[in-house]
Amino acid sequence: MSPSFPDDAARRPVPSAAEADAATILVVDDEPALLRLMEFLLTRQGYHLITASNGEEALEVIRARRPDLIVMDIMMPKLDGYQVTEALRADPDPGLAAIPILMLSAKAQDEDIARGLEVGGEAYITKPFDPELLAVAVAAMLRGEPVPDPPAMTPTARTGTGTTN
Repeated sequence: MSPSFPDDAARRPVPSAAEADAATILVVDDEPALLRLMEFLLTRQGYHLITASNGEEALEVIRARRPDLIVMDIMMPKLDGYQVTEALRADPDPGLAAIPILMLSAKAQDEDIARGLEVGGEAYITKPFDPELLAVAVAAMLRGEPVPDPPAMTPTARTGTGTTN
């Protein structure tokens, strides 16, 4: 089943002009199909998107491009998302160490989520995910606001159409 995307513009969280003009989002995932989906979802919201397909590449891109937000998978080759997040949080450059990270992973056990937050992720969304919840979380994080409560982002809260792997 292919994911559905609401065409109703009123339902999509719209970034402010400043967010859309300034926000560059790095999506780190080793699945090309997910990178294409994220490009569709996030550029449609007005964000600039850059990608990396493994942890080592992510660290290189982060240092070179300094994104405003990182959407980070966990299970990847070379360095996993936990390792990349730990390395970033330990970076001596405070600007790099402070980049907000949204963990996006199929690892849905409580201990996986807890570890993602403990190593420095500000939010954790499990795959499959609802594109609207992702858009809301991204917009909130870019504004420096808290994301929706974790129960709203767990698999049990998602049903039917609108979820995607």
